[in-house]
Amino acid sequence: MVESTLSWPELPLSAWQDTYLTLQLWTQVVGKIRLMLSPPLNHWWNVTLYVNARGLTTSAIPYGGGTFEIQFDFLEHALEIRTSHGAVRTLPLRSMPVAEFYCWVMDELHSLGVVVAIQTRPQEMAIKTPFEEDFEHRTYDPEYAYRVWRILISTQNVMQNFRSQFIGKQSPIHFFWGSFDLAYTRFSGRPAPPRKGVISGPAYSHEVISAGFWPGAGFAGPAFYAYAVPKPEGLERETVRPASAGWNAQLGEFILMYDQMRAAEFPGDALLDFLQSTYDASARLAGWDRAALEARTAQSESTAQSGSTR
Repeated sequence: MVESTLSWPELPLSAWQDTYLTLQLWTQVVGKIRLMLSPPLNHWWNVTLYVNARGLTTSAIPYGGGTFEIQFDFLEHALEIRTSHGAVRTLPLRSMPVAEFYCWVMDELHSLGVVVAIQTRPQEMAIKTPFEEDFEHRTYDPEYAYRVWRILISTQNVMQNFRSQFIGKQSPIHFFWGSFDLAYTRFSGRPAPPRKGVISGPAYSHEVISAGFWPGAGFAGPAFYAYAVPKPEGLERETVRPASAGWNAQLGEFILMYDQMRAAEFPGDALLDFLQSTYDASARLAGWDRAALEARTAQSESTAQSGSTR
């Protein structure tokens, strides 16, 4: 199948787990630079990376009357730092320790006049070694870096289609370097009630329904996920599509394994079905005002009103 082979390549976790960990740590170095220098946004939207036509990018970061951008290029396998003043620094991506990567990035930023200090202990990982001391994680397989980027592109394309149907507040489609996942979130517009024993923080200050793709370290393998916060009563009993998707009690969310999605005749359609059916179940049980939030409903009402005045 052309769609499966080119857009949805194989991604066996066992084959690239070492590269996975190295890439996650590298993206944390870059992401923390954006965190320190970008103005704060609600729900931590100021810290994320974005999928683009070459790989992953910080987008423009303001500094010193101009901007700079850091990009992982998974076609040429290089890290690039570009400034609005025309300067460029390039590091070929190859197997190298996290410490070497970190030192290169910080040294080159300093040479460009960008002064920044970051917290060098990894976040949301079992690994606690500071970046500048990490000589253990050093694997980079360009083939698997390319494959995961291709999956991120394909997933983003499907999410863009899904995203177009919603007119309420919604997040960008962005990449969180802490958990190393591509994510998208819709909001009901209502504040979330306090959750017993849980500090919600800015990420879950309001009711949300989220979905995304996670390459799967620490889990059974790459998977798509969907969840609601707060979780509506009975959500775990809902039937969603495709048939291979279902509720994961351990994670407290719906899961569609990547390999199961990839085996479908039309994988992109299967993913869109997962996004739509999990949202439908969550929004219905949570009592969202769907008539006001969804473009299809609003467009239908507008068309009906236009027709009645002719």
